Amino acid sequence: MTEPLSPMAARRVFLTLTATRWMPVGFIVGILVLWMLERGLSLPSAMSAMAVIGFVVLLLELPTSGFADALGRRPVLIVAAVANLASMVALILAHSFTGFVIVAVLTGVFRALDSGPLEAWYVDAVHHSHPGADVDQDLSLAGTVVGIVMAIGAVLSGGLIAWHPVTAFSALWLPVLICLVLSALHVVAVVALLREPVTHVDSTGWSRALTSAKEAPSIVASGLRLLRDNRVLRGLVLLECFWSTAMIGMENLTPVRMAEILGSEAQAGVIMGPLAAGAWAVFALGARISGWISARWGVARSAIAGRIAHSLLSVGLALAVGPIGLVVAHLLVYTGHGMQGPTYNALLHREASSRNRATVLSMASMCGFGAFSLVMPLAGLLADATSTRVVMAVTGAIGLGGVWCLLPALRAERSRSGRGSSARIGERGHLDSSPPSIG
Repeated sequence: MTEPLSPMAARRVFLTLTATRWMPVGFIVGILVLWMLERGLSLPSAMSAMAVIGFVVLLLELPTSGFADALGRRPVLIVAAVANLASMVALILAHSFTGFVIVAVLTGVFRALDSGPLEAWYVDAVHHSHPGADVDQDLSLAGTVVGIVMAIGAVLSGGLIAWHPVTAFSALWLPVLICLVLSALHVVAVVALLREPVTHVDSTGWSRALTSAKEAPSIVASGLRLLRDNRVLRGLVLLECFWSTAMIGMENLTPVRMAEILGSEAQAGVIMGPLAAGAWAVFALGARISGWISARWGVARSAIAGRIAHSLLSVGLALAVGPIGLVVAHLLVYTGHGMQGPTYNALLHREASSRNRATVLSMASMCGFGAFSLVMPLAGLLADATSTRVVMAVTGAIGLGGVWCLLPALRAERSRSGRGSSARIGERGHLDSSPPSIG
């Protein structure tokens, strides 16, 4: 049996795998829709194909959520990384709507398996030594790591598109290829670095995993009962609907709007590389701002501030004029996006225990992907009938509904503070009785 890692060692592995997980995404995050348009898809077709990701996650999230608890976090993360690699191979080969639907299916499998196990592994590793400790500061740091590595990948992607050394292929081809290579390296990193005290990849574990899959309907029912009985968790899960809707404008339509302004997907790709780099750099700043605010105002207030900032700045995308205006608006909205993530995840972890943590995270992911799947095709049709700017304004305004979803968490935090402050894992990975100083 492998001994559990110390909080410091677990933190290093958590942050390293967070980096290898997200850096490949940086190479394609700003050009994915452009890649699909360049290969012949219309905007409604591209957004409909991407919506398949959400439907697959919605179908698989709960049946597979128990796999991490039954088999162990490590084997599930390995399978997820392999599915991601397969999706990248399919992305290189896709030239039709059907081909991109296959990409979406594989990506959905990856996201269903990937949502939760790494964070659950880390939180359980910390709680083994310090039961009940908050991890919002380390989740904030992980958000910063995501922003930094995404920024590095995106700026390299834009440089490669501008350079275009392989003229026999599209200018967008080389960043996609590098994303595939880095995805393969992530598989290696997961296999080499992730350790946990007990895994159950044996007849007992597979039996429990199969039972978990068969019990998906009852899991859905028990999850609904949990949401019914826990107002805080109900609000947090519902928030995903508003958040994922607001993200459509900034994530999927900004490259399209830039191509409209510049008149070319390739030119837009050159701009979107550095822009995505800057966006994820300010995302990292937003994640740190989130940590600073939560240390002083509380986790729930910080999450509310992030939700308001992200939604209002998303509406601002629709008001941007010219390429420079769009660049500035895009950077601002990603700062708000970074402010939301760490505190939201910390609030979710408060409502979970080690036996259901992966399932709680999966329920939230399931709700977000379900909303994404329903809204994406409608957003594509609305953009086709009106304009991308109208869709940016509408989706951003809808995101403000998430503030209402956070009010139960705010009330619970006030009650929690009244009973005494809880333990917290500080910036250096040790147990503190108060928020870490940044002075």
